[in-house]
Amino acid sequence: MVPLAWALRSAGHEVMVLGQPDIVDAALAAGLPATQTGDRFDAVEAITSRLPAGQRPNQAGRAQTSDAAPFTLVMPWIMHARYLMMDYLDLATRWRPDLVVSDPMEFSALLIGGVLGVPVVHHRWDIDPLGAQPLAMARQLLGARFARHGLSGELPGPELVLDSCPPSLRSQEPAGQQPPARSVRYVPYNGAGTLPQWLTRPTGPGRVAVSLGGLTAALNGVPLFRSVVDALEGLAGVEPVVTLPGAHHEALGPVGPDTHVVEPIPLNLLLDSCAAIVHHGGTGTSLTACAFGLPQLVLPQIGNESLWAARLRDYGLARELTDPAAQDDPAAVREAVRDLLEDPSYAAAGRKLADEMAALPDPAELVGGLEQLAARREGR
Repeated sequence: MVPLAWALRSAGHEVMVLGQPDIVDAALAAGLPATQTGDRFDAVEAITSRLPAGQRPNQAGRAQTSDAAPFTLVMPWIMHARYLMMDYLDLATRWRPDLVVSDPMEFSALLIGGVLGVPVVHHRWDIDPLGAQPLAMARQLLGARFARHGLSGELPGPELVLDSCPPSLRSQEPAGQQPPARSVRYVPYNGAGTLPQWLTRPTGPGRVAVSLGGLTAALNGVPLFRSVVDALEGLAGVEPVVTLPGAHHEALGPVGPDTHVVEPIPLNLLLDSCAAIVHHGGTGTSLTACAFGLPQLVLPQIGNESLWAARLRDYGLARELTDPAAQDDPAAVREAVRDLLEDPSYAAAGRKLADEMAALPDPAELVGGLEQLAARREGR
């Protein structure tokens, strides 16, 4: 949402991010004003509480990658809204927004919109829209709380849905989705960072990025990084660039002279010089790699990452290794990356998808429509 927030600010509008401390940290790093509520959400703590020692979630059978029902995904957001919705409403009542933009699962936003009489815009982040099911669950499980604020009828839904997943990858709109989603161009925002000077030096055709997300290493994933490094160092002419938090560098062990192991940097600074990327299938990483038209090897770990892996594979720009044993096999990883680099069809599919994404309306083009939505408040 950061590029959209900046498009609104650049057009002269006030923007305020409401969230827990971890969200506020990200907003401030992006130069956006923010207001804090609740406690910090520690995703690592939530996942590791039942994770066997030394095993990644997918090795322990806790990856949740095959759960097609929305319950597993939606219930944490229901609990989030149950405990924080009053704080959000209080903050919004004092700040008096004319428009609310939120994640589709942030049900507190719909409460704010309903009570204050302002339109709500949902900004999707996932590859598989769940349609009306999450909202139906929220109405059922949170209905009494909504009713206490005068929303005894149906909790109002969003007036606009934005989707930055390119149409060629997106699932068909589910039944009951109202209003239909409007496409917006994905503009990579991967945080702020410093461009390493060695990245500006000319490189051959074999620079390969390795980016396995912000959680993988902390969730017993350093051995996975090791297997990927060993695989890439077995390919002649390949220059691996591995993004890994510094706390795990020592555990990774020694690497070859052509391998760069760096603290995480914004991927948009790195990918323009790469021929391929090995990643976990996170939404931000997948969309950023697609925006640069890169062939991809996807090693899904948790959540919706296997969905991204399958969709990118079916489009023709990616290979996937879903089995944890195959992910930990340097020979299997090496063969997949070799295929990506040597078969031109992957790069051709990547360029085609990147062109599709570049042709979508950018966030600045949406500002006029959002202004019209906001102007509906109190008939202005």
